[in-house]
This record gives sequence, C-alpha cells and structure tokens, in this order.
Amino acid sequence: MADTARAETFRVATFAAPLSGDGPGLLLRDIQSGETAQIIAIQNVISRNAPDILVLTDFDYDLDGIALAAFAASFADPFPHVFALPSNAGLATGLDLNANGRLGEARDAHGYGRFAGDGGMAILSRFPILAGQVTDFSGLLWKDLPDATLPQLAGAPFLDSAAIDQLRLSSTGHWIVPVAVPDGPPISVMAFDATPPVFDGPEDMNGLRNRDELRLWEIVLDGGFGPAPDSFVVAGNANLDPRGGDGYRQAMTDFLALASLQDPLPDLPTAEWPDDGPGKLRVSYVLPSRDWQIAGAGVFWPDPDDPDRALLGEDGLAAGPHRLVWVDISR
Repeated sequence: MADTARAETFRVATFAAPLSGDGPGLLLRDIQSGETAQIIAIQNVISRNAPDILVLTDFDYDLDGIALAAFAASFADPFPHVFALPSNAGLATGLDLNANGRLGEARDAHGYGRFAGDGGMAILSRFPILAGQVTDFSGLLWKDLPDATLPQLAGAPFLDSAAIDQLRLSSTGHWIVPVAVPDGPPISVMAFDATPPVFDGPEDMNGLRNRDELRLWEIVLDGGFGPAPDSFVVAGNANLDPRGGDGYRQAMTDFLALASLQDPLPDLPTAEWPDDGPGKLRVSYVLPSRDWQIAGAGVFWPDPDDPDRALLGEDGLAAGPHRLVWVDISR
C-alpha cells in the first residue's frame, strides 16, 4: 500500500540552498570531503523533506556534471536521476555591462557569476527525466522578449547596441524539463532562477530584468512561444515578493493570479536575511497547473520548539537564508 500511495502522490520542491563554491571545482571538493557543515545541513534538510523532484537554484554547474552526480549520490536514499544545463551565470560577454569601465567582472557576465557555472541550477529526481524533450529558453535575448523593457538612463538606453544584441534575458536559466511521473503523462518542470531586483543603479537594470524573467513564463503559458505545457509545475526562485522587498511586486501578484496555475502557499515567506537585510520575504515558489490535486504543501520553517529546528542551526542559517518549499500533488 505504501508503493501505491507513492505512485499516486509525489512531492515537488525547490530550494535556493547555497551550493556554490568560491571557484571552479570547489563545490565538488566540499561534497566529497563530507565535512562541510553547510552542505551537511542542506543534505539533512533535503532528507527530512524527502522530495521526489527537487529544483536547486544555487548549484555550481560543471561540464561533466561531476558535482551534481556526487551530491545526488551522497544521500542515504540517493537520487537516481539528475539534470543540469550550462548556466548563464558567469558566462562571459566580453562587454562592460555595468558601464564601470572594467571588463571581465562578475556583473559583466550574462548573469552575475565569478566564474562559468557559478550558482547555476540543477534538478534531482526519483523519476526518469526526459532530457531529449527539454525546452531551454536560456539563450533568448532580452530584447527578443515580447514587450521587453530594457533599462534607460537619462532618457537614453543604458546598454549600448553591442550589449543589447548579445545580452540574454535569463540571468541563470529557464528550462521546461519533462519528468516521467507515475500514473499518467509527464509533468513539465518549469525551472528558473531570476536575478535579484537590487544591486543596480538608477537605470534599474536588475529590477526590470527580474520582472521580464517572470514575464517570460507568463508568455510561455499564454502560448507565446508555441504550445503551452499541459501539465506543469513552475518551480524556482523568482527573487520577488508580491508584498514586500524591492522589485516590481505587481508582476508577482499578476503571475500568481494566472488562471492556469495554483498557489498553495499564499503569503508564506520562504527566506529570512539578517537584521541589516530585508527580513522575511517570499521569493521561492512551487506552483502546479490546475490539473493537479494539491495533497499538501509547506515551507520548511520549524517552530523554535520543534525538534526539526536543530537542522537549521542556532541562528537558523545553517543551511542558508532560504527555506525549502514543497508541494505534494496527485492526479
């Protein structure tokens, strides 16, 4: 009966866990050592929540997927299927995108990154991933998004023509990844990790880009880039709260109101930054399409007297400032 229940209901989660090293290969080193406290805390949180499909939105990409394979295998119940594509984070443009007169900095890449693959995305799954059927929007130029709003300064374009003709919309990536779940057709995992709408200037480049990264999914679901997915879940870090923090909050409000999706966790924060930061915000989301039944949902944020609180450490930051978000769905 346990097998039958598992086949009917499964858990989709996203976690903006800080699984990014200070340089290429360092994440793999830390995973293999088995001694890095933060990685151990992240592994414990994932194990405690037991997702069947997990979207990680801060995981270093390497060409051969060695770090991802090592991480998937590090659990007592290993994830048999993994997926990742090259990330726009750290992908050099050769241009001075932030117009500070210096080339090759982290902010001059297609997405903020100190090295190629810095803070990419990854998917771990207990069900087969149909990699040959993936749709990748990561190469879409910002200027080619319908009704894109590119930054301006003093009434003139902030980006020069060379940057406009090269800069991609996705700061990390936008993927539609079909996963062969039990008892029916595949589910399309719409994974993304948008840029924070801060760390810019009066041109508001990051705020505008964050909004357009979310709008891309809205256009996809409206059929603007071909047939929209029939059975999907949007999962990842929008870096945008409809009620608080910086950014175009109305864009998030409008997205959550789309008739094609469900929001099982309205108004619940998913991250908390220290006292000198923005406090508690809702930035990570798991949003199933309307054809799914919601069997349960939550944000892993144990109360102070909950024994699970120990997994987050005394300061609550053992696994980073973000919390794992999960939704149980069935047909």
